[in-house]
Amino acid sequence: MSLLDTHIGFVEALRSAGLSVSLAEGLDAIAALEQVRWHDRETVRAAYAATLVKRQPQRVTFDAVFDIYYPRLVGGGVAGDEQPDADGPRDTGPELARFREALAEALASGDQQALQDLAVEAVARFGAMPGRGPGLSSWSAYTSLQRVSPAELMDRLVQGLLAGGLDGERAQRTAGRRIGDFTRMVEGDARRRIAEEKGPEHVAEVTVRPTIDRLDFTAARRSDLEEMRREIYPLARRLAARLTKEQHAQRRGPLDVRRTVRASIATGGVPLTTYHRPKRPHRTDLVVLCDVSGSVANFAQFTLLLVFALREAFSGVRAFTFVDDVVEVTDTFRRGADVVEVMEALAPKISQAALWGRTNYGRALTRFAEEHPDAIGPRSSLLVLGDARSNYSDLALPVLSDLAGRARHAWWLNPEHPRHWGTGDSAADAYGGVVAMSECRNLAQLGEFVHGIV
Repeated sequence: MSLLDTHIGFVEALRSAGLSVSLAEGLDAIAALEQVRWHDRETVRAAYAATLVKRQPQRVTFDAVFDIYYPRLVGGGVAGDEQPDADGPRDTGPELARFREALAEALASGDQQALQDLAVEAVARFGAMPGRGPGLSSWSAYTSLQRVSPAELMDRLVQGLLAGGLDGERAQRTAGRRIGDFTRMVEGDARRRIAEEKGPEHVAEVTVRPTIDRLDFTAARRSDLEEMRREIYPLARRLAARLTKEQHAQRRGPLDVRRTVRASIATGGVPLTTYHRPKRPHRTDLVVLCDVSGSVANFAQFTLLLVFALREAFSGVRAFTFVDDVVEVTDTFRRGADVVEVMEALAPKISQAALWGRTNYGRALTRFAEEHPDAIGPRSSLLVLGDARSNYSDLALPVLSDLAGRARHAWWLNPEHPRHWGTGDSAADAYGGVVAMSECRNLAQLGEFVHGIV
């Protein structure tokens, strides 16, 4: 494969992973690479990043794809010459003990080069899986890490850092970060070896996680929530700004007769220009109904983060969670509160939203209308967050229609792909006929919803 083929494949893989790379930006990258020396891999990485990466959250995905298309080494690497013959033992007790001792020393010193070399050796010695069936990889990062067990060195590493003068909390964080870095190095080397076998396109498609704005909420890990929270805040502020703009744009207050007549004196009493009093601004209210059932557990985490951000952006927000019953959680989302504390405080309230533990949208909507009749009014906007799967129960469509009719706006965000709407116990098609329903599986789609809301 030529350098041009590698470049084209690399750019295509970035696009597949969620980075928007235009043709012009690809050409800019080539122009930048002409000005750097190829013997320094990190300089090449920096040149690519400067021309192709637009936002910091994209950098993790960019680095993962770069390491696949421009690997640090090929073949066995530093461990290649040291490995026993194919017929000899590769995973003996003494070899494992020697490796773990070397790993402990490298972790204690924080020597990145030594950790890189040990990651390569870990996969070469302990991650080989020859003779696997068609379509299966011959290398496994999981097997390597299971044999090496770097987490078991945690206590030893912490004790060494404490002896070096760090306090307990910093020692724990530093040890966790170093072990995490080594784990990612092992995973990266396994991907590199598999890419040599199956091609970089296959590995990039299967193993590289999309950028945070393209990551499905249902596939998000706990570690992704903090990054998502940072991305949600600007969207919440934009939503508040758009609703406020929609209320005032192209709208005028009542005619100001005095100013109009006064201005008509210059035209002989003919009122060529009319003047109007300023429109009285009013508060933008938002009512959010969040499905927190187990079928949308990960999406529920996102919706609660979204409500937290909306509470900061809107002057009036009322939030309700439901499974088969409705519980108001507005007071939990205090302005300026810590998001972790809010999530912990919500746990008992979320459990109260389930009487029988089975999602029932019709019952939840009916209970909401009965218990909170004052929540929806002509100045309110209603936002429903859920997958509309109601376990074949009564849907209470007239109740939802009444709620939507009383609200200024009504929207429904659904985390499922539209091809699944109306299948099984999904009532998305029925509810979508009452309230405008939009697919919202990631932050990018949330951004599109906010952008097109007005």
